[in-house]
Amino acid sequence: MGFLDKAKEFAGKNPDKVQSGIDKAGDMFDEKTGGKHAEHVDKVQDKAGDFLTGGGNNAPEGGHEAPEGEGQPPA
Repeated sequence: MGFLDKAKEFAGKNPDKVQSGIDKAGDMFDEKTGGKHAEHVDKVQDKAGDFLTGGGNNAPEGGHEAPEGEGQPPA
């Protein structure tokens, strides 16, 4: 069992602890940056919590895909 598997297993069994840790990390980042990126930090906190605890939809929001021809191997 790899590290990520263990992390997801822990998160599944302890979603409250995981969310608390994510919230604390985001709040500390907000404090260090003077809240300049608070809107982005909040989104990341929500997505990380959803991903690690198995809640929500893991698909990217807003259809963020690479523009045509970028990020794709040559044909």
